Amino acid sequence: MTSFRPLILMLASAASVTAQSGVSAFFDRFSAAWMRADPLSSTFRQFFPREEQDRLDAQLTPVTAAFRKQRVATARRALAELRAFDRAAMTAQERISARMLEWQLDAMIESARFDAVSYPFNQGIAGLPGTLFRFLTDIHPTRDARDVTNYLSRLGQVSKTLDDAITESKNRAAQGIVPPRFILTATLGQIERLVTADPARNVLVSGYAERLAKAPGISAAARARFEKDAAAIVQAQIVPALHRVSALLGAQAKTATDDAGLSRLPDGAAAYARYLRNYTSTNLTADQIHRTGLEQVARLEKEMDGVLRQMGYTEGTVNERYQKAGRDHQYPESSTVRDQILADYTTMISDAGRGAEALFDLRPKASVIVRRIPEYAERNAAANYSTPARDGSRPGHFNVPLVGPRFSKLGMRSLTHHEAIPGHHFQLALQQENAGLPRFRADNLLFIGVGAFAEGWGLYAEALALENGWYDGDLPSKLGALNAQLFRARRLVVDTGLHTKGWTRQQVIDYGISVAETERYVAAPGQACSYMIGQLKILELRDRAKRALGTKFSIKEFHNTVLTTGTVPLEVLEEVVDAYIASRR
Repeated sequence: MTSFRPLILMLASAASVTAQSGVSAFFDRFSAAWMRADPLSSTFRQFFPREEQDRLDAQLTPVTAAFRKQRVATARRALAELRAFDRAAMTAQERISARMLEWQLDAMIESARFDAVSYPFNQGIAGLPGTLFRFLTDIHPTRDARDVTNYLSRLGQVSKTLDDAITESKNRAAQGIVPPRFILTATLGQIERLVTADPARNVLVSGYAERLAKAPGISAAARARFEKDAAAIVQAQIVPALHRVSALLGAQAKTATDDAGLSRLPDGAAAYARYLRNYTSTNLTADQIHRTGLEQVARLEKEMDGVLRQMGYTEGTVNERYQKAGRDHQYPESSTVRDQILADYTTMISDAGRGAEALFDLRPKASVIVRRIPEYAERNAAANYSTPARDGSRPGHFNVPLVGPRFSKLGMRSLTHHEAIPGHHFQLALQQENAGLPRFRADNLLFIGVGAFAEGWGLYAEALALENGWYDGDLPSKLGALNAQLFRARRLVVDTGLHTKGWTRQQVIDYGISVAETERYVAAPGQACSYMIGQLKILELRDRAKRALGTKFSIKEFHNTVLTTGTVPLEVLEEVVDAYIASRR
């Protein structure tokens, strides 16, 4: 950093003032209270000192309507208290934090009327039972015997959580809110993979035991006792509960249809508009987003056509030629192919780190590693990133599904840039390490929505690699990178098409979207629109800064401005960038 250093120092100075002001104490007080009521999120972040955290690590977060009603009441009280503070008396950083929290609390309150317009059981990244099982096997800590005791305590609560979700699902079905048949089928398939004849082989036992085997504080005898106790809970409580879930979903599937969009449900159209507002943090309508998607699809298909022709693919549609290129650039089949893929991703992370040196001078202290998503969940999962543990016990994780049996190489580098470097790892790990942010912002406590900044940054990171020649000499990976951009543009079209224009599941698949992705958009309406809407806004703000600053513009300073701000609604990011431009003038 050169000329940007004074702004960093100013923010650090502001942070020291903030620590003594009333609104700063409110941020900390509210965040702590919010996290005490959400044990799973608290465990994920190891939010509290060990003694208090230990109590929360033995509990599950409720999934009941009563719990959500209580959360909204808490949000109302917090919003009223926040609005009583004098914004003029706040520091610049405090005002950003206040705007961020106010936006989220207001969105939560406004979204409450659509609480029932969702599916408790689904195969997606936020649906039961997969999300809970992944948390227990992958996130619950493995430091010592107390962690094992807490894990067993949580296992003993899983059946109640599933039964509570059954009640929620039945209540929604009584209101006419039932998942499409294909979502029910996919979820039933996931449950079938979670129920094994031998309880000791259930992922809730074997998955956690595998992690315990790598924990120096856990003896082999203690691990054996854990496996016996956990298998008993799985057999006596959890497997019967999963059968109850299967019975419910199977009964619903008999009368469900394959109609996919929210617009078919009571309050569905209004709920989707709210989801778009939450995820994109804009006032863009579904029609506007749909048109933007069509424009971006046309632009990117033209670019892909040029690269495909350079590679010798001249016959057929862009999608047909891309699929042919994907088949031509596959890994050879072998028993060790997944190990090779993970090793190649590790190399790509290192390469991206070197490439980022010319564009970034802020880098996280935490490392990032790649891992395979557990087999029981990967069939319906997309690649994703999970943050490091604040206490340093866990690095950032770039999680990839490796279903197979064949694997194309085309999109691997762009996926690495999105999920790891300079994408989510730079964005979220730096945010977590930023001492100038209040805890709720540093730890990315997303009370609701605001996905456009995070996913927009990930897609922007992909665009940076394209813009800066990272694919020179590697046309297959460049083609994959353009296809990744095209994929997000198509998402704008199909997500709005599904939920407002009567598109069917098959229409989405025919448009070039995989079955798993299509079903994800049905289970999580609006989320897929956050990526390209966020990217386009970041690019727009970067162009604005370039025009305004001319020769004073620095790409590193711009990236510092965005990354030190952290996750905020796009309208708040725009205010921050405008302030940066004014300060540099």
